[in-house]
Amino acid sequence: MSKLPTVSIRELLDAGVHFGHKKERWNPKMAPYIYGIRDGVHIIDLQQTATLMQSVLNLIYDIAKKNGKILFVSTKIQACDILAEYAEKCGQYYVNHRWLGGMLTNWGTISRSIKKLDDLEKTLNDEEECANYTKKEILNITRKKDKLLKSLGGIRHMGGKPNLLVVIDTNKEHLAIQESLKLGVPIAAIVDSNSNPDDIDFPIPGNDDAIRSIRLYCTLFADAALAGMEEGLVESGVDIGAMESHEGKDKNIKGISKLKPTKKLSKSPNSSLETSEEFEAALLLDEAKK
Repeated sequence: MSKLPTVSIRELLDAGVHFGHKKERWNPKMAPYIYGIRDGVHIIDLQQTATLMQSVLNLIYDIAKKNGKILFVSTKIQACDILAEYAEKCGQYYVNHRWLGGMLTNWGTISRSIKKLDDLEKTLNDEEECANYTKKEILNITRKKDKLLKSLGGIRHMGGKPNLLVVIDTNKEHLAIQESLKLGVPIAAIVDSNSNPDDIDFPIPGNDDAIRSIRLYCTLFADAALAGMEEGLVESGVDIGAMESHEGKDKNIKGISKLKPTKKLSKSPNSSLETSEEFEAALLLDEAKK
C-alpha cells in the first residue's frame, strides 16, 4: 500500500514556513493562524499549518487515487520552475506563467489555442512541410509555438476543469481563484500573513515567498499525488513492479516517476514538536543561531 507523506512541525520550521510578513502588512483575517510576533514579523502557528497541510495531502491523495485532475498554480518567479518540476513528476497539471483570463471559465477558447499549439508542433516536426516555408516563416512559427507552450504547456492535456486547484500566493493568483469560485472547483492554498483566507476551501497558513518553503510544499503535494495514483493502480489490479521494470521504455506512464523523499530528521522524543512549549523553545533556539 502506498504511503501518504506526513508533516512534522520540525520539518516546517526548518523550511521557514513560520515566517510571515511584517506586522504592518498583515491581513486581520489571518489572526486565528498567527502565533505571535518576533522582531516585528508575524510568526505563523505551525501546529495549525501541520494539521491543515495533512488534510490537504489526504485530499490530494484521494483525488489522485480516483484518477482525478489537480491543477497547481503559482506564477511568482521563485516558484514557477519548482512548481512545474514537481507537477510534471506526479503527472498533474500546472500554470506557472501568466494566468490567461478564461483559462477555466472559457475552456472552449483555451482548447482552440491548445489545438493551434499541436498544429504548430506538427508542422515543425514535419520536414517535408517545413520545406514549403522560408527560414523567416519557420522562425515566426517557432516563436508562436514557444509562446503558446509557455502559457498552455502545463494544461494542454487537462481536458477540462480540474477536481482541485492548489495555489501558492493567493494575492498574486486572484484571477485563478475567481474563476475556480465561479465553476465550483475546490481550492487549497498557501495563505501567508498578508492573505485573505475567506474564499479558500482548504487554507494552509505558511510562508509563500521563501524558496525552501515552496519546495517543501511542492514535494509534499507531489508525494501525496504519486501515493494516491499508485494506490489507485494497485486497486485496479495493475502490477506496479512490472510497470517499474519498464520505466526506461515508457517515461509517460503515470504513477511511475519517483521523487526523492522529503528529508526527515532522525526520530527523537522532541522531533515532532507537538506542544506549544516545544514550538516556543524551537523558535528561541532558531533565533539564537542567527
